[in-house]
Amino acid sequence: MTQNYLLDIATWRERKTGFKGIPSVCSAHPFVIEAAMLHALRAQSPLLIEATCNQVNQDGGYTGMTPADFRAFVEQIAAKTGFPMTDVILGGDHLGPNPWKAMSADAAMEKAETMIRAYARAGFTKLHLDTSMGCAGEPVALSDEVTAARAARLARAAEEAIVDAAGPQPVYIIGTEVPIPGGAMEEIEELEPTKPDAAAETVRIHARAFEAAGVKDAFQRAVGVVVQPGVEFGNHNVIAYDRQKAKALSESLAGLPGLVFEAHSTDYQTRAALRDLVADGFAILKVGPGLTFALREALYGLDQIATFLFGDSRTATLLQVAEDVMVSDPGNWNKYYHGSDEEQHLQRHFSYSDRIRYYWPQPKISAAVSNLLELFGDTDIPETMISQYLQRLYPLVRDGKVAPTATGLIVGAIDLVLEDYFEACKA
Repeated sequence: MTQNYLLDIATWRERKTGFKGIPSVCSAHPFVIEAAMLHALRAQSPLLIEATCNQVNQDGGYTGMTPADFRAFVEQIAAKTGFPMTDVILGGDHLGPNPWKAMSADAAMEKAETMIRAYARAGFTKLHLDTSMGCAGEPVALSDEVTAARAARLARAAEEAIVDAAGPQPVYIIGTEVPIPGGAMEEIEELEPTKPDAAAETVRIHARAFEAAGVKDAFQRAVGVVVQPGVEFGNHNVIAYDRQKAKALSESLAGLPGLVFEAHSTDYQTRAALRDLVADGFAILKVGPGLTFALREALYGLDQIATFLFGDSRTATLLQVAEDVMVSDPGNWNKYYHGSDEEQHLQRHFSYSDRIRYYWPQPKISAAVSNLLELFGDTDIPETMISQYLQRLYPLVRDGKVAPTATGLIVGAIDLVLEDYFEACKA
Protein backbone atom coordinates (compact mmCIF):
# COMPACT_ATOMS: atom_id res chain seq x y z
CA MET A 1 0.00 0.00 0.00
CA THR A 2 1.33 3.44 -0.94
CA GLN A 3 2.40 5.52 2.05
CA ASN A 4 0.48 8.72 2.69
CA TYR A 5 2.58 11.70 1.60
CA LEU A 6 1.83 13.52 4.86
CA LEU A 7 2.69 10.62 7.17
CA ASP A 8 6.23 11.86 7.85
CA ILE A 9 5.46 15.60 7.87
CA ALA A 10 6.93 15.94 11.36
CA THR A 11 10.39 15.22 9.89
CA TRP A 12 10.19 17.88 7.20
CA ARG A 13 11.67 20.56 9.45
CA GLU A 14 15.00 18.76 9.19
CA ARG A 15 15.13 18.97 5.40
CA LYS A 16 17.91 20.86 3.65
CA THR A 17 15.89 21.07 0.40
CA GLY A 18 12.27 20.60 -0.60
CA PHE A 19 9.33 21.69 1.51
CA LYS A 20 9.22 22.12 5.28
CA GLY A 21 5.47 22.67 5.26
CA ILE A 22 2.50 22.54 2.95
CA PRO A 23 -0.23 25.02 2.02
CA SER A 24 -3.78 23.74 2.38
CA VAL A 25 -6.04 25.19 -0.32
CA CYS A 26 -9.53 25.37 1.17
CA SER A 27 -11.80 26.33 -1.70
CA ALA A 28 -14.30 24.85 -4.11
CA HIS A 29 -13.95 27.60 -6.71
CA PRO A 30 -12.68 26.24 -10.05
CA PHE A 31 -10.43 29.27 -10.71
CA VAL A 32 -8.77 28.83 -7.31
CA ILE A 33 -8.15 25.14 -7.81
CA GLU A 34 -6.89 25.73 -11.36
CA ALA A 35 -4.46 28.39 -10.16
CA ALA A 36 -3.27 26.11 -7.35
CA MET A 37 -2.65 23.23 -9.73
CA LEU A 38 -0.72 25.41 -12.16
CA HIS A 39 1.41 26.73 -9.32
CA ALA A 40 2.05 23.27 -7.90
CA LEU A 41 3.11 22.10 -11.36
CA ARG A 42 5.71 24.85 -11.53
CA ALA A 43 6.81 24.16 -7.96
CA GLN A 44 6.97 20.39 -8.62
CA SER A 45 4.96 19.91 -5.46
CA PRO A 46 2.02 17.81 -4.35
CA LEU A 47 -1.13 19.83 -3.78
CA LEU A 48 -3.36 19.67 -0.70
CA ILE A 49 -6.97 20.64 -1.43
CA GLU A 50 -9.52 20.58 1.38
CA ALA A 51 -13.30 20.69 1.63
CA THR A 52 -15.21 21.49 4.81
CA CYS A 53 -18.14 19.63 6.34
CA ASN A 54 -20.51 22.50 5.52
CA GLN A 55 -19.24 22.80 1.98
CA VAL A 56 -19.24 19.14 0.95
CA ASN A 57 -21.15 16.33 2.63
CA GLN A 58 -23.53 13.44 1.89
CA ASP A 59 -26.41 15.93 1.66
CA GLY A 60 -24.54 18.13 -0.81
CA GLY A 61 -23.44 20.93 1.52
CA TYR A 62 -23.62 24.50 0.26
CA THR A 63 -21.79 23.53 -2.94
CA GLY A 64 -24.29 20.79 -3.78
CA MET A 65 -21.42 18.28 -3.88
CA THR A 66 -20.91 14.99 -2.07
CA PRO A 67 -17.31 13.91 -1.35
CA ALA A 68 -17.35 11.74 -4.50
CA ASP A 69 -18.68 14.71 -6.50
CA PHE A 70 -15.93 16.94 -5.14
CA ARG A 71 -13.28 14.43 -6.13
CA ALA A 72 -14.73 14.25 -9.66
CA PHE A 73 -14.78 18.07 -9.77
CA VAL A 74 -11.08 18.19 -8.84
CA GLU A 75 -10.29 15.46 -11.36
CA GLN A 76 -11.87 17.53 -14.15
CA ILE A 77 -9.66 20.52 -13.34
CA ALA A 78 -6.62 18.25 -13.07
CA ALA A 79 -7.32 16.94 -16.57
CA LYS A 80 -7.58 20.52 -17.85
CA THR A 81 -4.32 21.66 -16.25
CA GLY A 82 -2.35 18.45 -16.74
CA PHE A 83 -1.83 18.06 -12.99
CA PRO A 84 -1.52 14.39 -11.96
CA MET A 85 -4.19 13.25 -9.53
CA THR A 86 -1.57 11.06 -7.90
CA ASP A 87 -0.07 14.31 -6.59
CA VAL A 88 -3.37 15.61 -5.21
CA ILE A 89 -4.02 15.16 -1.50
CA LEU A 90 -7.70 15.57 -0.71
CA GLY A 91 -8.55 16.66 2.79
CA GLY A 92 -11.74 16.92 4.81
CA ASP A 93 -11.87 19.83 7.24
CA HIS A 94 -13.93 20.15 10.45
CA LEU A 95 -15.43 16.70 9.92
CA GLY A 96 -18.00 16.24 12.63
CA PRO A 97 -21.57 17.08 13.58
CA ASN A 98 -21.40 20.84 12.91
CA PRO A 99 -23.82 20.85 9.92
CA TRP A 100 -26.41 19.03 12.03
CA LYS A 101 -25.75 20.48 15.51
CA ALA A 102 -29.40 21.58 15.79
CA MET A 103 -30.25 17.87 16.05
CA SER A 104 -29.73 15.63 19.06
CA ALA A 105 -26.16 14.44 19.63
CA ASP A 106 -27.03 10.86 18.64
CA ALA A 107 -28.68 11.93 15.39
CA ALA A 108 -25.95 14.45 14.53
CA MET A 109 -23.16 11.96 15.17
CA GLU A 110 -24.88 9.36 13.00
CA LYS A 111 -24.91 11.94 10.21
CA ALA A 112 -21.26 12.74 10.90
CA GLU A 113 -20.34 9.05 10.69
CA THR A 114 -22.09 8.76 7.33
CA MET A 115 -20.21 11.83 6.15
CA ILE A 116 -16.74 10.69 7.15
CA ARG A 117 -17.35 7.27 5.58
CA ALA A 118 -18.19 9.06 2.33
CA TYR A 119 -15.02 11.16 2.57
CA ALA A 120 -12.87 8.11 3.25
CA ARG A 121 -14.40 6.04 0.44
CA ALA A 122 -13.90 8.92 -1.99
CA GLY A 123 -10.17 8.83 -1.34
CA PHE A 124 -9.76 11.78 1.02
CA THR A 125 -6.55 10.96 2.88
CA LYS A 126 -6.29 13.87 5.35
CA LEU A 127 -9.17 13.94 7.82
CA HIS A 128 -9.60 16.65 10.44
CA LEU A 129 -11.80 15.38 13.25
CA ASP A 130 -13.76 18.23 14.81
CA THR A 131 -16.43 17.18 17.32
CA SER A 132 -16.03 19.99 19.84
CA MET A 133 -19.40 21.67 19.29
CA GLY A 134 -22.46 20.91 21.36
CA CYS A 135 -25.62 19.62 19.71
CA ALA A 136 -29.24 20.19 20.76
CA GLY A 137 -29.54 20.38 24.54
CA GLU A 138 -25.76 20.43 25.08
CA PRO A 139 -23.34 23.21 26.04
CA VAL A 140 -21.92 25.22 23.12
CA ALA A 141 -18.47 23.72 23.78
CA LEU A 142 -17.92 20.20 25.05
CA SER A 143 -15.35 18.75 27.42
CA ASP A 144 -12.11 17.40 26.02
CA GLU A 145 -13.12 13.88 26.98
CA VAL A 146 -16.44 13.98 25.12
CA THR A 147 -14.81 15.68 22.12
CA ALA A 148 -12.07 13.04 21.94
CA ALA A 149 -14.49 10.12 22.33
CA ARG A 150 -16.61 11.42 19.46
CA ALA A 151 -13.52 12.06 17.32
CA ALA A 152 -12.37 8.48 17.90
CA ARG A 153 -15.84 7.25 16.94
CA LEU A 154 -15.52 9.07 13.62
CA ALA A 155 -12.01 7.71 13.07
CA ARG A 156 -13.36 4.20 13.58
CA ALA A 157 -16.09 4.85 11.02
CA ALA A 158 -13.49 6.07 8.50
CA GLU A 159 -11.23 3.07 9.11
CA GLU A 160 -14.12 0.63 8.69
CA ALA A 161 -15.13 2.31 5.42
CA ILE A 162 -11.76 1.64 3.78
CA VAL A 163 -10.83 -1.70 5.25
CA ASP A 164 -10.55 -3.30 1.80
CA ALA A 165 -9.57 -0.17 -0.13
CA ALA A 166 -6.39 0.26 -2.12
CA GLY A 167 -4.32 3.41 -1.88
CA PRO A 168 -2.77 5.21 1.08
CA GLN A 169 -4.44 5.11 4.47
CA PRO A 170 -5.68 8.47 5.79
CA VAL A 171 -3.79 10.61 8.26
CA TYR A 172 -5.72 12.37 11.00
CA ILE A 173 -5.71 15.90 12.37
CA ILE A 174 -7.08 16.44 15.88
CA GLY A 175 -7.86 19.55 17.90
CA THR A 176 -10.22 22.44 17.33
CA GLU A 177 -8.67 25.68 18.59
CA VAL A 178 -10.24 27.65 15.75
CA PRO A 179 -13.50 29.47 14.96
CA ILE A 180 -16.34 27.45 13.48
CA PRO A 181 -16.15 26.76 9.72
CA GLY A 182 -16.60 30.06 7.90
CA GLY A 183 -14.42 32.19 10.17
CA ALA A 184 -14.71 34.44 13.19
CA MET A 185 -18.18 35.83 13.83
CA GLU A 186 -17.09 38.94 15.73
CA GLU A 187 -14.57 41.74 15.52
CA ILE A 188 -11.22 40.64 16.93
CA GLU A 189 -8.41 42.66 18.45
CA GLU A 190 -6.00 40.19 19.98
CA LEU A 191 -5.58 36.44 20.33
CA GLU A 192 -3.62 34.36 22.78
CA PRO A 193 -1.86 31.28 21.38
CA THR A 194 -2.87 27.88 22.69
CA LYS A 195 -1.20 26.98 25.98
CA PRO A 196 1.41 24.24 25.55
CA ASP A 197 -0.19 22.14 28.30
CA ALA A 198 -3.54 22.33 26.51
CA ALA A 199 -2.02 21.07 23.26
CA ALA A 200 -0.30 18.19 25.04
CA GLU A 201 -3.49 17.29 26.92
CA THR A 202 -5.44 17.23 23.65
CA VAL A 203 -3.00 14.66 22.29
CA ARG A 204 -3.06 12.52 25.45
CA ILE A 205 -6.85 12.46 25.69
CA HIS A 206 -7.26 11.61 22.00
CA ALA A 207 -4.69 8.81 22.23
CA ARG A 208 -6.68 7.24 25.08
CA ALA A 209 -9.97 7.69 23.25
CA PHE A 210 -8.67 6.09 20.05
CA GLU A 211 -7.42 3.11 22.06
CA ALA A 212 -10.75 2.78 23.85
CA ALA A 213 -12.55 2.88 20.48
CA GLY A 214 -10.38 0.06 19.12
CA VAL A 215 -8.50 2.23 16.62
CA LYS A 216 -5.15 2.59 18.35
CA ASP A 217 -3.37 1.90 15.05
CA ALA A 218 -5.21 4.79 13.42
CA PHE A 219 -3.82 7.16 16.04
CA GLN A 220 -0.34 6.26 14.81
CA ARG A 221 -1.42 8.15 11.68
CA ALA A 222 -2.39 11.27 13.60
CA VAL A 223 0.10 13.77 12.20
CA GLY A 224 -1.19 17.16 13.29
CA VAL A 225 -2.90 19.13 16.03
CA VAL A 226 -5.00 22.21 15.30
CA VAL A 227 -3.91 24.97 17.65
CA GLN A 228 -4.24 28.74 17.79
CA PRO A 229 -0.88 30.33 16.95
CA GLY A 230 -2.37 33.80 17.47
CA VAL A 231 -3.50 34.52 13.89
CA GLU A 232 -6.98 35.39 12.66
CA PHE A 233 -8.87 37.88 10.55
CA GLY A 234 -12.16 39.63 11.11
CA ASN A 235 -14.25 41.65 8.72
CA HIS A 236 -11.97 44.67 8.84
CA ASN A 237 -8.66 43.60 10.33
CA VAL A 238 -5.98 40.93 10.44
CA ILE A 239 -4.18 39.71 13.56
CA ALA A 240 -0.55 39.23 12.50
CA TYR A 241 1.59 36.34 13.71
CA ASP A 242 3.83 37.20 16.67
CA ARG A 243 6.35 34.42 17.02
CA GLN A 244 7.46 35.60 20.45
CA LYS A 245 3.95 35.08 21.80
CA ALA A 246 3.86 31.62 20.20
CA LYS A 247 7.37 30.66 21.34
CA ALA A 248 6.30 28.39 24.20
CA LEU A 249 3.73 26.64 22.02
CA SER A 250 6.26 26.15 19.24
CA GLU A 251 8.86 24.73 21.63
CA SER A 252 6.29 22.29 23.04
CA LEU A 253 6.38 20.32 19.76
CA ALA A 254 9.57 18.72 21.01
CA GLY A 255 7.39 16.79 23.46
CA LEU A 256 4.92 15.71 20.76
CA PRO A 257 6.94 13.35 18.55
CA GLY A 258 5.51 12.63 15.11
CA LEU A 259 3.21 15.66 15.19
CA VAL A 260 3.09 19.12 13.68
CA PHE A 261 0.74 22.00 14.32
CA GLU A 262 -1.95 22.95 11.82
CA ALA A 263 -2.70 26.68 11.58
CA HIS A 264 -6.15 27.77 10.42
CA SER A 265 -7.12 31.28 9.28
CA THR A 266 -3.64 32.18 8.05
CA ASP A 267 -5.23 34.22 5.24
CA TYR A 268 -3.74 37.70 4.71
CA GLN A 269 -0.56 36.99 6.68
CA THR A 270 2.60 38.34 5.06
CA ARG A 271 5.06 35.97 3.41
CA ALA A 272 7.53 36.64 6.23
CA ALA A 273 4.90 35.74 8.84
CA LEU A 274 3.98 32.57 6.95
CA ARG A 275 7.65 31.61 6.76
CA ASP A 276 7.97 32.14 10.52
CA LEU A 277 4.91 29.98 11.12
CA VAL A 278 6.42 27.09 9.16
CA ALA A 279 9.79 27.50 10.87
CA ASP A 280 8.02 27.39 14.24
CA GLY A 281 6.34 24.05 13.50
CA PHE A 282 3.00 25.20 12.07
CA ALA A 283 3.65 23.04 9.03
CA ILE A 284 0.12 23.01 7.58
CA LEU A 285 -1.06 26.48 6.53
CA LYS A 286 -4.76 26.72 5.78
CA VAL A 287 -5.90 29.38 3.32
CA GLY A 288 -9.29 29.92 1.70
CA PRO A 289 -10.96 33.34 1.92
CA GLY A 290 -7.66 35.02 1.05
CA LEU A 291 -7.69 33.20 -2.30
CA THR A 292 -11.28 34.06 -3.17
CA PHE A 293 -10.64 37.64 -1.99
CA ALA A 294 -7.96 37.85 -4.71
CA LEU A 295 -10.40 36.28 -7.18
CA ARG A 296 -12.98 38.94 -6.32
CA GLU A 297 -10.42 41.72 -6.71
CA ALA A 298 -9.59 40.49 -10.21
CA LEU A 299 -13.24 40.14 -11.23
CA TYR A 300 -14.11 43.61 -9.94
CA GLY A 301 -11.11 45.08 -11.74
CA LEU A 302 -12.22 43.42 -14.98
CA ASP A 303 -15.75 44.68 -14.27
CA GLN A 304 -14.48 48.27 -14.29
CA ILE A 305 -12.40 47.72 -17.41
CA ALA A 306 -15.43 46.25 -19.19
CA THR A 307 -17.53 49.27 -18.25
CA PHE A 308 -15.03 51.50 -20.07
CA LEU A 309 -14.33 49.22 -23.05
CA PHE A 310 -17.77 47.79 -23.74
CA GLY A 311 -20.06 50.64 -22.75
CA ASP A 312 -23.68 49.60 -23.16
CA SER A 313 -23.00 45.90 -23.81
CA ARG A 314 -24.35 44.97 -20.37
CA THR A 315 -27.53 45.88 -18.56
CA ALA A 316 -25.74 45.72 -15.18
CA THR A 317 -22.21 45.46 -13.87
CA LEU A 318 -21.04 42.37 -12.01
CA LEU A 319 -20.89 44.41 -8.81
CA GLN A 320 -24.50 45.50 -9.26
CA VAL A 321 -25.68 41.94 -9.87
CA ALA A 322 -23.76 40.68 -6.83
CA GLU A 323 -25.22 43.41 -4.65
CA ASP A 324 -28.78 42.68 -5.78
CA VAL A 325 -28.40 38.96 -5.12
CA MET A 326 -26.79 39.36 -1.71
CA VAL A 327 -29.41 41.84 -0.55
CA SER A 328 -32.28 39.62 -1.70
CA ASP A 329 -30.64 36.48 -0.24
CA PRO A 330 -28.75 37.58 2.90
CA GLY A 331 -28.44 34.19 4.57
CA ASN A 332 -24.68 33.83 4.05
CA TRP A 333 -23.69 37.25 5.40
CA ASN A 334 -26.28 38.88 7.65
CA LYS A 335 -25.15 37.06 10.82
CA TYR A 336 -21.59 38.25 10.24
CA TYR A 337 -21.85 41.82 8.94
CA HIS A 338 -23.14 44.47 11.32
CA GLY A 339 -23.45 48.24 11.55
CA SER A 340 -25.23 50.77 9.38
CA ASP A 341 -26.57 50.09 5.90
CA GLU A 342 -23.45 51.76 4.49
CA GLU A 343 -21.13 49.62 6.63
CA GLN A 344 -22.93 46.43 5.60
CA HIS A 345 -22.77 47.46 1.95
CA LEU A 346 -18.99 47.87 2.26
CA GLN A 347 -18.58 44.53 4.01
CA ARG A 348 -20.67 42.62 1.47
CA HIS A 349 -18.05 43.35 -1.17
CA PHE A 350 -14.81 44.20 0.60
CA SER A 351 -14.70 42.27 3.86
CA TYR A 352 -11.66 40.17 4.75
CA SER A 353 -14.19 37.50 5.70
CA ASP A 354 -15.09 37.43 1.99
CA ARG A 355 -18.52 35.97 2.47
CA ILE A 356 -19.29 36.88 -1.12
CA ARG A 357 -17.46 33.64 -1.91
CA TYR A 358 -20.62 31.74 -1.02
CA TYR A 359 -22.45 33.51 -3.83
CA TRP A 360 -20.25 32.84 -6.87
CA PRO A 361 -22.19 29.64 -7.76
CA GLN A 362 -25.52 31.51 -7.55
CA PRO A 363 -27.07 31.41 -11.06
CA LYS A 364 -27.45 35.18 -11.58
CA ILE A 365 -23.94 35.95 -10.38
CA SER A 366 -22.45 32.99 -12.27
CA ALA A 367 -24.18 34.22 -15.44
CA ALA A 368 -22.83 37.74 -14.88
CA VAL A 369 -19.28 36.38 -14.53
CA SER A 370 -19.70 34.28 -17.67
CA ASN A 371 -20.98 37.32 -19.56
CA LEU A 372 -18.02 39.37 -18.37
CA LEU A 373 -15.53 36.73 -19.51
CA GLU A 374 -17.31 36.34 -22.87
CA LEU A 375 -17.00 40.08 -23.50
CA PHE A 376 -13.23 39.85 -23.14
CA GLY A 377 -12.77 36.46 -24.76
CA ASP A 378 -9.09 35.69 -25.32
CA THR A 379 -8.18 39.20 -26.44
CA ASP A 380 -5.36 41.09 -24.79
CA ILE A 381 -6.45 43.80 -22.37
CA PRO A 382 -4.53 47.08 -22.70
CA GLU A 383 -1.59 47.18 -20.29
CA THR A 384 -2.47 50.72 -19.30
CA MET A 385 -5.88 49.60 -18.05
CA ILE A 386 -4.29 46.70 -16.16
CA SER A 387 -2.04 49.29 -14.52
CA GLN A 388 -5.09 51.35 -13.57
CA TYR A 389 -7.42 48.64 -12.27
CA LEU A 390 -5.24 45.59 -11.50
CA GLN A 391 -2.04 47.30 -10.48
CA ARG A 392 -0.42 44.39 -8.66
CA LEU A 393 -0.52 42.36 -11.87
CA TYR A 394 0.89 45.09 -14.11
CA PRO A 395 4.61 44.28 -13.52
CA LEU A 396 3.96 40.58 -14.15
CA VAL A 397 2.14 41.36 -17.39
CA ARG A 398 5.02 43.59 -18.49
CA ASP A 399 7.48 40.78 -17.71
CA GLY A 400 5.43 38.23 -19.67
CA LYS A 401 4.68 36.16 -16.57
CA VAL A 402 0.92 36.77 -16.64
CA ALA A 403 -1.18 36.74 -19.79
CA PRO A 404 -3.10 40.03 -20.27
CA THR A 405 -6.36 38.16 -20.85
CA ALA A 406 -9.31 38.03 -18.49
CA THR A 407 -8.69 34.45 -17.38
CA GLY A 408 -4.93 35.02 -17.29
CA LEU A 409 -5.39 37.95 -14.94
CA ILE A 410 -7.79 36.07 -12.67
CA VAL A 411 -5.41 33.13 -12.32
CA GLY A 412 -2.51 35.56 -11.91
CA ALA A 413 -4.26 37.38 -9.06
CA ILE A 414 -4.88 34.16 -7.16
CA ASP A 415 -1.33 33.04 -7.88
CA LEU A 416 0.09 36.08 -6.10
CA VAL A 417 -1.42 34.73 -2.88
CA LEU A 418 -0.35 31.16 -3.58
CA GLU A 419 3.22 32.32 -4.19
CA ASP A 420 3.47 33.58 -0.62
CA TYR A 421 2.39 30.19 0.72
CA PHE A 422 4.56 28.01 -1.46
CA GLU A 423 7.61 30.20 -0.91
CA ALA A 424 7.00 30.24 2.84
CA CYS A 425 6.92 26.43 2.89
CA LYS A 426 10.20 25.93 1.04
CA ALA A 427 13.23 24.65 2.89
